[in-house]
Amino acid sequence: MAKASTPAKPVQTPGKPDREQEMLMREVDEAVRQDQATTFAKKYGVPLGIAIVLLLAAFGGYLFWQNQTESRLQGQSEGLVQALDELEAGNAGIADTELSALTDGDDGAAAMATMMRAGIAAERGQADEAATLFNAVADNGELPAEIRDIAAIRAVTAQYDDLQPQAVIDRLGPLAQPDNPYYGSAGELVAHAYLALGQRDQAGPLLVAISKNENVPQSIRSRTRQLAGSIGFDAIEDVDAALAELVGDGPGAPGAAQQTAAQPAE
Repeated sequence: MAKASTPAKPVQTPGKPDREQEMLMREVDEAVRQDQATTFAKKYGVPLGIAIVLLLAAFGGYLFWQNQTESRLQGQSEGLVQALDELEAGNAGIADTELSALTDGDDGAAAMATMMRAGIAAERGQADEAATLFNAVADNGELPAEIRDIAAIRAVTAQYDDLQPQAVIDRLGPLAQPDNPYYGSAGELVAHAYLALGQRDQAGPLLVAISKNENVPQSIRSRTRQLAGSIGFDAIEDVDAALAELVGDGPGAPGAAQQTAAQPAE
């Protein structure tokens, strides 16, 4: 009796189940990714789109502002140069009109235009108008301290005769300090105010200190030295140099170079 034949088992290709499983996993992973992307888009798509639009709008606005600012600064610079040209030509009225159009704003160009207008007013003898313009710059907290300080000094100078001495001291006293770039100018006015009050003990040491400060312009040092001596405070360290400066024979005197050149070489 013949034996029943056993059915042949299908031949399996090595690695085929692994490849099919890998493809299946890729399809599942891709489906998960698509689902996550769809969920994210539904949840955050609108806010994210708005944020991108706002960001682009802000960037565009910044570029526009930068362009406008550069154009405005260029126009202000050209206006200042033109006003200076008019002043040099003796056309103060035209210069004042041109400068008045540049005084709006809190930037340096506007401050410069305002101070130039104040200078024109002072030259015309309009002390109150000059002081008002200088004070507008001095009281502007948006400007650098250096600009505000010099404006304050010019305001006091413009109407010094109409101010009480104590008002001068109160206004410029904080600037009459050795570490201030305008120490000499402010200190000289404060010293005069002390003298007007009869306070020589306050004025004398201040005048001596100014005269000995090498950071102060020579013209101010010379004036304060002489004034200190006139009220009994000795500010002279080198008597010979001081006498030479007084008679115009010092190394920096106008005639010194001519005299030196006229001397025959030995």
